Parts: sequence; structure tokens; C-alpha cells
Amino acid sequence: MSFIGSSLIRKTLTMILAGGQGERLSPLTEYRTKPSVPFGGKYRIIDFALSNCLNSGLRKIYVLTQYKSDSLNQHLYEGWNIFNPELMEFIYSIPPQFKISNNWYTGTANAIFQNLNLLKDDQFDNVLILSGDHIYKMDYLKMLQYHVEKNPDLSISSLYVPISQANRFGVLGIDQNYKVLNFIEKPNKPPEIPDKPGYSFVNMGIYIFKMKTLKEVLTRMESEKKENDDFGKHVIPYMIKNGYNIRSFRFEDENKKEQPYWVDVGTIDSYYAASMDLISVHPTFNLYDFGWPLRTKQLQYPPAKTVSHEGERVGRALNSLISDGTVISGGLVERSLIGFNVRVNSYSYVTDSIIMDNVNIGRHCKIRRTIIDKNVEIPEGTEIGFDTEIDKERFKVSETGIVVIPKNYKF
Repeated sequence: MSFIGSSLIRKTLTMILAGGQGERLSPLTEYRTKPSVPFGGKYRIIDFALSNCLNSGLRKIYVLTQYKSDSLNQHLYEGWNIFNPELMEFIYSIPPQFKISNNWYTGTANAIFQNLNLLKDDQFDNVLILSGDHIYKMDYLKMLQYHVEKNPDLSISSLYVPISQANRFGVLGIDQNYKVLNFIEKPNKPPEIPDKPGYSFVNMGIYIFKMKTLKEVLTRMESEKKENDDFGKHVIPYMIKNGYNIRSFRFEDENKKEQPYWVDVGTIDSYYAASMDLISVHPTFNLYDFGWPLRTKQLQYPPAKTVSHEGERVGRALNSLISDGTVISGGLVERSLIGFNVRVNSYSYVTDSIIMDNVNIGRHCKIRRTIIDKNVEIPEGTEIGFDTEIDKERFKVSETGIVVIPKNYKF
């Protein structure tokens, strides 16, 4: 790493917004916040933003929590307590503390405003603001170097998408030099990227502010009684209107595939689709790039095991991801993601499903297109995912027919 890059990293504070309720992911968010939802068998969603920080050399991190934060706080303590305070490294979980009002965090920008005391401009030149509930790979140092080179008040990481899809996002209008001219939430006619016809730039929720500018803008909006809850709805339009210099940074994907990968698993169906991609022959998102390690809490379980008995009791796992501690004993698992310490017993069949930690699937069960959250005991002979009407009487079923069994569910 160059001296310039090292200096940039030391003078940059990272704040990860991880307080979202994730209501559309219910019941997976019944007991946890969205960034704490398991993904990919062994990870949590927040692990991807944190792994990006680690791979980018950023080790001064505040995680702003809010709703149902017990699971997330425990995960951060047990899995990410790796930074050395003696080297000015840290990761701290910051809940709402009513420092300046009697309100919870009312939005992304308000969460930062309520913690202005953490923004120490005598220690930091820039602040990197991230969402804790997106899945992607990014070297934030590249964006930091761009930010210093162009010297704007704010840099926004932007993903190019076809114009036909851009109306689902906040869209940036830019000039030839990538200066942001306007910002529109879900426009009917999205503006085009000047050097990439047919595409628009959408906001990824990744921001780098000059530290002094961020404090100035939030304080100024508060004094002027301007609404300042969200960056996309309020702060960015205010800055454009008041002549602040804002630049768009084209997202550089460290996933290194033909199309850039950035996913917000905001619904059960999008979560299921992103999960199933991981078990395809050529997954869009690569978990196996050892040049870009993805870190999480490592549990001390033994290796996964298949056990075969006589006759038809053959323990098999085909085209699946199987986590440590799992035993497939005389059952068949196909096209599924299996978490830690799962037991699939004899004559049972699991296909196209996501099974989270500490689940026991009894004998002669049939499980199809189902998400089973942690700590569930499936009774012998149970069938799930084969009769939608019966499933709807007991469980949530998504628009595409994915059955979801909540954490700690009792049959």
C-alpha cells in the first residue's frame, strides 16, 4: 500500500448504518435486524460490508444499530472483535441514545446527526458511510483516492443499470465530468449516463463526505428547520440546491464478473433468489475468491458428514452448500444451503431450500422450496412446500411460493 493510501485510511472514519427493521423480510427479521439475517450458510448480511472494510484496510468503524439489535451485537462481539485499540483500531456498536432529542433514529442522515459527537474533524478528514444490509464486494480505498483527487464535498458510489430498471432507485443526473447535477428518487424518465448511453447511475447508499462538510450541512439544515432525516430524500438534494460540489464514483466491482454485483435482499423472494445463485454451477457472486476473503464468526464445529446405512438409507448432498457440524444421515439434500449443526435424518428429502443453524429434520420428511430459520425441530413425516394452501394455514408463503418457518418455531 502506498503512503498516500495509508494516510487516507488513517484519516477516514467508517460508519455503517445497521438499524433497519427489514419488515419485508419477516419472519426472518422477527427476532433480528436485517443486517443480522444469515446468508450463504455461514455468513450474516453485514459480514459483506465489514469484509469490504477489512479488505480495504479500514479499521475505525462505528456500527449504528437500532431495532432488535441483540443478535447483531452478539455477532459483532463474537465475530468481529479483532481490532487493536493500541493501534487506533476499533469497531463499536452505537445504539440510539437520545443525545440531542427524544427520538429514535428517523433515517440514515438523522442517525449520523444524532452522533455528531463521534465525528471528530481534528482526527479524521473524511467519513465513509455504508449500509449494513447490501451484498457486494468493493475496495473503498479506490473510492477514497477518487474522492481526494477530485476534492468534492461528497462522493457517491453509483451503479449503472439499464434505464428500463432505473425507476426503482434514486438516480443521479451527472455531467461529462461526473459532477452530480440532480438527484431524483424513482423517476419516470431516468437521466442517462453521458458516456454510457442506455444506462443510468443509481445510488448505492455508499457515501464519502469531507468530515467538516458533513457536520456543517447537517447542523445548517437543523438550524434552518429543514427536514434532514435521509441522505437520499433530504441531504443530497439540499446540497445540490446550495451549490456543494458532489461527484459520482462509478462502482468498481471486486467480484470481477461481467456484470457488477450489488444486491439488496429486501424481500423473501429476492433473498431466496440471491441465496440460490450461490449453489449454481457458475454463481454470479463468488464466495471462493481467496484474494478477497469474506470473514464471519467461526464456530468450532466438526466437519460436515454424510452417513449411509443399509438399503435406501444413503446420506447424500448434491449441488448444495453444507456448513460445519451438519450430519446428513441417510437422507438426500439437493440444491440447498445448509447452516451449522443441522441433522437430516433417514429417508428425508430436502430440495431447493435454505436450512439455518440447529435444525433437526426428522425421518421421512419432505421439504421443498422452504426457508427454515434456526432452532426448529421438524417432526417425522412432515411435508412442507408441496401443498401451498396447507402451508399458508401455518406459515408465511411468499409471492413465488417460498415457505418460511420462523426461528424457534414449535410444531
